[in-house]
Amino acid sequence: MKTTAKLWIGLGILILFSPLGLFLPEYFNAGDAWGEWGGDSIKEMIGYIPKGLEKLSGLWSAPIPNYAFKGWEEKGLPHLSVAYIASAVLGIAVVVVVVLSIGALLTKTKDSAYGKGK
Repeated sequence: MKTTAKLWIGLGILILFSPLGLFLPEYFNAGDAWGEWGGDSIKEMIGYIPKGLEKLSGLWSAPIPNYAFKGWEEKGLPHLSVAYIASAVLGIAVVVVVVLSIGALLTKTKDSAYGKGK
């Protein structure tokens, strides 16, 4: 089996395990996932919201907030698991497209610099 096939299989397994992020934090009373803190969570942890974070907090909103589709927040774990997996697939697809596009641009630039682009 080729190395790339093994990598895609591993990635698929990780996608299927992504719903663990739904119930493990709840099971261990962990609160928010590492690095997914909002201003309120940070204020609770350190006592204040840093000025830069407060200033930029409205700049970005997640395409799929809380990894759930609109109206699915209260539908239970099966629906949230599907939304979590869909979020993983969407995120991976975006990253793969960006990386392949950058790779294609760099290869094209490198080839044309050496006269191979013709």
